[in-house]
Amino acid sequence: MAGPFIDKLLIHKAERRLDVISHGEVIRTYRVSLGKQPVGHKQRAGDQRTPEGIYFIDWRHESEQYNLSLHLDYPNLKDSAAAWRRGDDPGSMIMIHGTPIDEEYPEWFFEGLDWTNGCIALNNVNMRELWELVPDGTLVDIRP
Repeated sequence: MAGPFIDKLLIHKAERRLDVISHGEVIRTYRVSLGKQPVGHKQRAGDQRTPEGIYFIDWRHESEQYNLSLHLDYPNLKDSAAAWRRGDDPGSMIMIHGTPIDEEYPEWFFEGLDWTNGCIALNNVNMRELWELVPDGTLVDIRP
């Protein structure tokens, strides 16, 4: 991946914004959609919340359903320990991904909606750009 060095991705859930940060400066900003229950930290599988905290992109995937996907290492040790204490399954498969290709629901249908099961979603043009900019191992800071 050629391009600027990326320090981190900073996601502001309340603002539905993802900032790409290089050498301490925001070089790109994207509008994002979140889980259907966007307020609060993910607690358990199926709660449709987007996690909050520090994660890393640990692998990527090209998918027919969501185009390009960057996987976050959720649950981290803190999430797993908290879920274990509550007796819950913390869930998994939290991704930064594109919009589904679906003839019944065109891409514009998802704009401005929180529609995921806890993931962070971008339109497909922006997701392609992010995919090209961000290497595996990048820190992802998700804030309320």
